[in-house]
Amino acid sequence: MLRPMNDADLADIAGIDRCCYAFPWTLGNFSDSLLAGHRCCVYEENGRIFAYSVMMAVVDEVHLLNMTVAPERQGLGYGAALLRRLVACSRQSHFASMWLEVRESNAAAQALYRSAGFVRAGVRKNYYPASNGREDALLMVLDLQHAA
Repeated sequence: MLRPMNDADLADIAGIDRCCYAFPWTLGNFSDSLLAGHRCCVYEENGRIFAYSVMMAVVDEVHLLNMTVAPERQGLGYGAALLRRLVACSRQSHFASMWLEVRESNAAAQALYRSAGFVRAGVRKNYYPASNGREDALLMVLDLQHAA
């Protein structure tokens, strides 16, 4: 079940983020996103959260800030299903485009985004922290008005 994120979810979500990333968001990052009114949602089953997303609306665009699936559910289609829902909801809300950054080293996420119609729009140099300094991010965009 996909539902809006709430404060009671934050510890579980931050825990999943720590399991998935060398440089995770903090509980405060998620709390700030809720307080800012970002579009935050969770996928849960039997009361257990296994995926979430955070999107920020800016005029006629939406920016996907974080989308994560718990390690035990990765590779099973949940990321693709969540992304399809986010795209559909963004279209229904009449956003013109959806933007995101993805680590240059994250080939699996890039493939997922390309399969949904995202295209490369540029590079953000030294965007992400990395164990050896900084890593570039690929900037990707999906045209929500014309793409099917």
